[in-house]
Amino acid sequence: MLKRLPIALAIMIMALFTISCTTQKKASKSSAKTAQPEKKPTKKGGPQPYAKVVTKEAITDNGLFKVHRIDDTYLFEIPDSLFEREMLMVTRIAKTASGIGFGGGKINTKVVRWQKRDKKVIARMVSHSVVASDSLPVHEAVVNSNFEPILFTFPIKAFSKDSTATVIDVSNLFNKDVKALGLPDRYRKQYKISRLDADKSFIESIKSYPENIEARHVKTYAAGAPPSNASTGTISVEINNSMILLPKVPMKRRMFDERVGWFTSSQVDYGLEAQKSKRVTYLDRWRLEVKDEDIEKFKRGELVVPKKQIVYYIDRATPVKWRKYIKQGIEDWQVAFEAAGFKEAIIAKDPPTVEEDPEWSPEDVRYSVVRYLASPIPNANGPHVSDPRSGEILESDINWYHNVMSLLSGWFFVQTAAINPDAQTTEFKDEVMGRLIRFVSSHEVGHTLGLPHNMGSSVAYPVDSLRSKTFTQKYGTAPSIMDYARFNYIAQPEDKGVALMPNIGVYDKYAISWGYRPILDAKTSEDEKKTLDAWILKHAGDPMYRFGKQQSGGIIDPSSQTEDLGDDAVKASDYGIKNLKRIVPNLIEWTSEEGKNYEDLETMYGHVISQFNRYMGHVSSNIGGVYEYYKTSDQEGAVYTHVPKSKQREALQFLHKNLFETPTWMIDDNIFNKFESAGAVERIRGIQARTLNNILDFGRMARMIENETLNGNKAYSLLEMMRDLRRGIWSEIYNGRSIDTYRRNLQRAYIDRMEYLMTQEQTPIPARFRRWASVTEVSVNESDIRPIVRAELKTLQRSVRSSAANSSGMKRIHLQDIAERIELILNPK
Repeated sequence: MLKRLPIALAIMIMALFTISCTTQKKASKSSAKTAQPEKKPTKKGGPQPYAKVVTKEAITDNGLFKVHRIDDTYLFEIPDSLFEREMLMVTRIAKTASGIGFGGGKINTKVVRWQKRDKKVIARMVSHSVVASDSLPVHEAVVNSNFEPILFTFPIKAFSKDSTATVIDVSNLFNKDVKALGLPDRYRKQYKISRLDADKSFIESIKSYPENIEARHVKTYAAGAPPSNASTGTISVEINNSMILLPKVPMKRRMFDERVGWFTSSQVDYGLEAQKSKRVTYLDRWRLEVKDEDIEKFKRGELVVPKKQIVYYIDRATPVKWRKYIKQGIEDWQVAFEAAGFKEAIIAKDPPTVEEDPEWSPEDVRYSVVRYLASPIPNANGPHVSDPRSGEILESDINWYHNVMSLLSGWFFVQTAAINPDAQTTEFKDEVMGRLIRFVSSHEVGHTLGLPHNMGSSVAYPVDSLRSKTFTQKYGTAPSIMDYARFNYIAQPEDKGVALMPNIGVYDKYAISWGYRPILDAKTSEDEKKTLDAWILKHAGDPMYRFGKQQSGGIIDPSSQTEDLGDDAVKASDYGIKNLKRIVPNLIEWTSEEGKNYEDLETMYGHVISQFNRYMGHVSSNIGGVYEYYKTSDQEGAVYTHVPKSKQREALQFLHKNLFETPTWMIDDNIFNKFESAGAVERIRGIQARTLNNILDFGRMARMIENETLNGNKAYSLLEMMRDLRRGIWSEIYNGRSIDTYRRNLQRAYIDRMEYLMTQEQTPIPARFRRWASVTEVSVNESDIRPIVRAELKTLQRSVRSSAANSSGMKRIHLQDIAERIELILNPK
């Protein structure tokens, strides 16, 4: 037809035809945009249509991500708005076989970032240990040296119908052996785990909530040394992974000051003006904020309810009769938060019943729970999970082991039974045990609020004040419940009405106020520092406001010890021993029950031995001790000061009198013949040897040498101490008396330790532990230690040979043997 039409007309018809086609295409595109059809796969193996991936059979759970389940397959539908957001992944053992931890125990915490790259979604592990502001040039260098490792990659299965979310299959993330989400290496090594048994591993459930996703999966591992059910050759555990969305804007930090004890987070910040890389340390604490409408009330000094309260739930597994006491322990902290300006800041609640909320789970990170654990471990602890960027505590679980009650029974018995009829039995009344549970609950809650142990608290009280009803009823046994100031072992029978345990004390209120009271006019953490410093200086020098760290690896500062009371270890321990001497003659009566064996007698006698051993440790730590009182450069006085010479010498005299001279009051065959065929002699030797080794410690001896070097005659020198120790332990060779079995054992323990000092080196401290270890390092072979030890051995050898020549029987045999042992040390063959 076109051939027969004029050329011009043909051109016009073709143009109209083209316009028509173009218009149809535009209309088609416009319609497509309105209908928002699914993206089509670009090639085989790429994203599929949404309906083909999320089929009608899918069971969908809406929350942080949509979670779709199709048979055994689990899909995440991740909104585009949540890519690049940081999420905290908390891994816990939810259920376990006997011998493998306990249900509820946290085993890993990681920060995860979800990223979309081409046709894949990547889950990365994020580190916040090294940082710099992204506005600074150095930020690029920090990023380059802090590359985020890839946890897992997922092919994109589909896009949502509106193209604002991405669908991936996450089944393998939980089905495969991803170590960051499974058993940690310490278990794998201990139980000789070789591989994951995939046929016996599966996903139990994945549930999505508004701000978190909870995944439960059963892992079965082939194990060469399983702790239980060994015939299976496997270990099975149910693991819970909680993934919680971190706040887009982190909470404002509060900077750490070592003068107030606190659990902390830290970063190395390369973006600061300092001429070196600087570690920034800040508090771990809950986000307690004043409501906008209450700001003026707060400024006027009125107590206000925070925007978001701290809420603890009591585990459903907790015996009903103990729940109220655990709740009381939680809410005891109300008085501390009132010092910070808040009322009703911390609340204890019962969890909903299964009928009320079948989805409620103690593993859900939205809930902080006091977990009741069926475990023989006699303990409790209070860990927490915090945002590494700011230190904001997001949740906490207090682990309450069933057998903590046996530990409480032993402590309360041995420390108060001499003056307290309620403790003169092995089975306490419910109200007595309930009060003890409340005490431990308060202590553990303190940890979850951010407070570490304050072992320097109890030294604030004069020893005799702990015998006063008026004083102890007002102040308890220590200014802080975070000290290990258990029960009042100092009070004597005539001290009627004294308090027996600590409460939330002066220091606790001060520390919570220092860490939590909002400083409303401070816009940044740096702006707060002047005010925070002023709060500390207000109480500088007052021992009731002092923080003393918990020491590990040894004791350098004797004023910051565990399990002690009062400002004078010698005097306090003397009172304590008087009470132990009252308890021992009554042990059989107080532990006996018709039809029962003597297991309780053996247990409680063991507590007597342990308590006596603590007293020896409290006193011996003064020898070569150095006090540590934290100060900043604007405060006068030393941070470190040596224990006075008189106090060190008094401590050694106390040990000679109460330990090295055989403590015969502990030796009662009427007790021993009820539960052992032998052991009394070895038991005394063990206590004496432990204390002797504590005195003759390389680090302690090095501190004494340094003290004399710096302070001359004002110091208790190592030479003086070694002479006093020798004359006390070997007094029989000077006064001519006989040497009984106990003393012969002690003297051999002395020789063994002297040989150790002459032949061994100090165990090196790994670099990663030096920051926390309470150990003084010394090059033994190049110090004065060995020359002094050699001189002491030569002096002793001469005296021993002289005494042996004038002795007979077992004393002569013993001394001749000692002389030979010394010769072998001095002149080894």
